[in-house]
Amino acid sequence: MAGVSITIDAAALDRAIARVGALGEFDAGDLMSSIGALGESQTRRRISDEKTSPDGAAWPPNRRGGSILVETGQHLLQSVAWTSSSAEAEWGAAWEHAHVHQFGATIVPKNAERLAVPLPGGGVARPTKVVIPERPFVGLSGENRAELLELVTDFLGGLFQ
Repeated sequence: MAGVSITIDAAALDRAIARVGALGEFDAGDLMSSIGALGESQTRRRISDEKTSPDGAAWPPNRRGGSILVETGQHLLQSVAWTSSSAEAEWGAAWEHAHVHQFGATIVPKNAERLAVPLPGGGVARPTKVVIPERPFVGLSGENRAELLELVTDFLGGLFQ
């Protein structure tokens, strides 16, 4: 009589089930914390070093030719922060004038015909308005997205080791 014998090695299946089971116990809080910290770092780098919008466009130069967004102080850079929960990560700038740099602004006098703008060497300029061009600093460039994807991939890969 001829027979057939089938042997199933379930050891590999048991390991796979154990690895997938790790996802059931997964707490995304640590991952979201890492994402927030990386997003903050990317934003700080954009302000201090890259001087470009998230889409890669160079920021318009300032009139003084100095270091854009950090020339007169560190308010913007120092206000960049992140927060996270187990469901999300957020980062941005808390400085009260950060939106002016992100979106641009036109400043006009409220109670006079002209503004009074102090000049660096002394004196005062008297324009009817001042236009501040947008210099977006919050957002994700292609490189930022790749860094975040690598972080998530590495983090999730660590769950299965």
